[in-house]
Amino acid sequence: MAVSADSARILVASNRGPVSYGLLPGGGLDAKRGGGGLVSGLSAIGSDASTLWVCAALGEGDREAARRAGTGTLDPEDTGGQRVRMLDIPEQTHAAAYNGIANSVLWFVHHLLYQTPVEPAFGPEFREQWAAYEAYNRAFAEALAAEAAEGAAVLVQDYHLALVPGLLRALRPDLRISHFTHTPWAPPDYFRLLPDDIAAQLLSGLLGADRLGFLTKRWAGAFMDCAQSVLGAERAGGAELSYDGRRTAIGVYGLGADAEFLRERAHRTDVDDRLGALREQIGQPDRKTIVRVDRTELSKNIVRGLLAYRQLLLDHPEWTGRVVHIAFAYPSRQDLAVYREYTASVRALADEINEQFGTVGWTPVVLHVEDDFARSLAAYRLADVALVNPIRDGMNLVAKEVPVVSDAGVALVLSREAGAYEELGEDALPVNPYDVSATARALHDALMMPPSERAERSKRLAAAATALPPQRWFLDQLEALGG
Repeated sequence: MAVSADSARILVASNRGPVSYGLLPGGGLDAKRGGGGLVSGLSAIGSDASTLWVCAALGEGDREAARRAGTGTLDPEDTGGQRVRMLDIPEQTHAAAYNGIANSVLWFVHHLLYQTPVEPAFGPEFREQWAAYEAYNRAFAEALAAEAAEGAAVLVQDYHLALVPGLLRALRPDLRISHFTHTPWAPPDYFRLLPDDIAAQLLSGLLGADRLGFLTKRWAGAFMDCAQSVLGAERAGGAELSYDGRRTAIGVYGLGADAEFLRERAHRTDVDDRLGALREQIGQPDRKTIVRVDRTELSKNIVRGLLAYRQLLLDHPEWTGRVVHIAFAYPSRQDLAVYREYTASVRALADEINEQFGTVGWTPVVLHVEDDFARSLAAYRLADVALVNPIRDGMNLVAKEVPVVSDAGVALVLSREAGAYEELGEDALPVNPYDVSATARALHDALMMPPSERAERSKRLAAAATALPPQRWFLDQLEALGG
């Protein structure tokens, strides 16, 4: 494959890019920059001519921007100066790959979410969607192959693009390729729910990389176990796998919170305004607060969190009128029926708790479902207790962000199934996410924690949470790849 003089030396590939577009009434485009730890970390790629971010067009505005750019890059004014190529993959192909496979199969496998008596059932429809997933990954591989300079470093992101390393290796064996998985990785027995050929294809696709990255040792170990069990790959030393005549290094990089950004952002005027509004909703100034901030994603375990809070009020009636659960449950993936149903069940349970326990002047659960980052930061600041109880989570940045932003220190009730537990477990109150009664007890213990102990624990949590900030997280991987 011919390589042009302006080819990129460092490339990032991800489903979602650093910018998204909306269509304006007159046919114009409204560009919005993305945020969050991942975008912050990957933005360390820089903005010079030797770097490039390849992403997919996700909506009609994105697709129009991609069409106008053709095979070129987006307007640098829209991207903060970064070179970004947005791929106009056919809408049907993207929908089948993203919703049909990535979010409805791979996400469910790695988060152990299937109700196995009735699901999954992999038939012809799955095979059609899998063909779209292959086409989607092939589009990325071909774009990267066309854009990369000789020997360039390519950093591929997440479960949406698990086949890219192998496909890209076949097209451009000269490239240095890494892949980072931002989810957990399923243990072999659960991973084998997938059809045998698909399980093997996913693993061999990833092993086309020179390096694979995971958020914790646990997820990295699970991947290695799967590769050995399904493919017969061999461990070559402690952190390498040998397969098909190649070696792939395995690395662990625990993405941390961006302390400087969070602390600055959390004290802007809009956050102060939201803080005042939340305090009005809480009511009496001496009331304790239990805060959770999540998308209504099935793995986040919001329903069991609400059940645990209800159990707390039943077991300890002395908390009546003295505690408020501030629950932010921002709708996620509402184009999938199972997520719409889950969001409805969260709303219904919050209403039930308020009806059962509420009194004049006290609303036990303050539920917000409209995404508002400034309000989330305000809740972080005032939280006495943070509840982070996912069924399973690759990392969970909320667990890391709350201690960083907290005004007076926070007690963290943390699921042992969150990736963040590996780093924060020593100073958190750990819970089994399925055990509602134990979670209720942990909430009580957290509320009863002396302020001095809470402040000390919170300080240590914040230090651990910021040990590998997003940009360092990215640059460490690039350095390990030889970039």
